[in-house]
Amino acid sequence: MEVPVLNMSGKQVGKVDLSSEVFEAKINVGLMHQYVVMQGANARLGTHKTKRRGEVNRSKAKWYRQKGTGRARHGNRAAPIFVGGGRAHGPIPHKYTQDMPRKMRRAALKSALSALLRDGQLVFVDKFAVEDAKTKLVAGALVNLVGDSTALVLLPERDETTERALANLPRAMYLRASYMNVRDLLQFDRVIIPLASLDVITGILSRAAAPAKE
Repeated sequence: MEVPVLNMSGKQVGKVDLSSEVFEAKINVGLMHQYVVMQGANARLGTHKTKRRGEVNRSKAKWYRQKGTGRARHGNRAAPIFVGGGRAHGPIPHKYTQDMPRKMRRAALKSALSALLRDGQLVFVDKFAVEDAKTKLVAGALVNLVGDSTALVLLPERDETTERALANLPRAMYLRASYMNVRDLLQFDRVIIPLASLDVITGILSRAAAPAKE
């Protein structure tokens, strides 16, 4: 599939042929959802903790005698039914991490890219870079390309000048193409892909680029 390639002024300067394997894959919504759930789970620290009755700093002595008071029998005041006591069945630190096979992760990325291309949300540019780290320059380029300063820009490699200029835009985000993920792809209405980033994406997701099994 051929799509137009723009420059940072928003004018078409050519066309590029996209890999059908990457950008015309079967769109699997369930697989994309599983990927996003995995991302959220792996981002959790799992450090939540409440004190059980054996961990609160209260006297362990019996509160009052067993019989003769007319009240219910109780042991120490660290029991969960008392204010200041421990918490029953409270959370304890544990891991939330989930695993997902590489083939499934790549299939989810292909699904996301194919869905974005189908809906006209991908914008391909010859390059996306500025010589000076001025937010005004990047904001103007985004307006020329997508009509707004809201977009995800996939950079082919580290570019400190462009990254600093993009970082000041509250509704824009940059991401290196090798760190591309489903959650960030689907978070924005427009995704800007320079040709150098397209090569990185195709190299990662293309079957021909996969290492041969020994």
